Amino acid sequence: MLFLFLASSALPQTETATTKQLMLDLIHPASNDLLLAIFRGGPKDEAEWAGVRRSALTLAESGALLRARGPAQPDWISDAKLLADAGAAAYKAAQAKDAQALAAIAGPLDASCTACHKQFRPNVFPREGGSK
Repeated sequence: MLFLFLASSALPQTETATTKQLMLDLIHPASNDLLLAIFRGGPKDEAEWAGVRRSALTLAESGALLRARGPAQPDWISDAKLLADAGAAAYKAAQAKDAQALAAIAGPLDASCTACHKQFRPNVFPREGGSK
């Protein structure tokens, strides 16, 4: 087994999706689903908790992926870590079925998106004194 792991880890890594595709097809839907569950008062049954776990895990892993594949800029790495941390905390809350802990994730999740978009998507969040 160890040999198989070592052999497979030596294979070249190829990117399947662009950052834009990750945002549009993974991160944005997962964050929306997670925030919707929170703002509706938390998951009501096992199926909804499972959905929250999937969204949270998607965000946690996407943040890690963005850190690994993105530019080697401190702000990028920091912002991607905020996303990963929010996803990990949401996953932990969902595993425990703790709606209160899950609700506490809304602010940090929103802040992770806003911080990154202000820095790297100025067309979404114009800088102070700049035009739209």
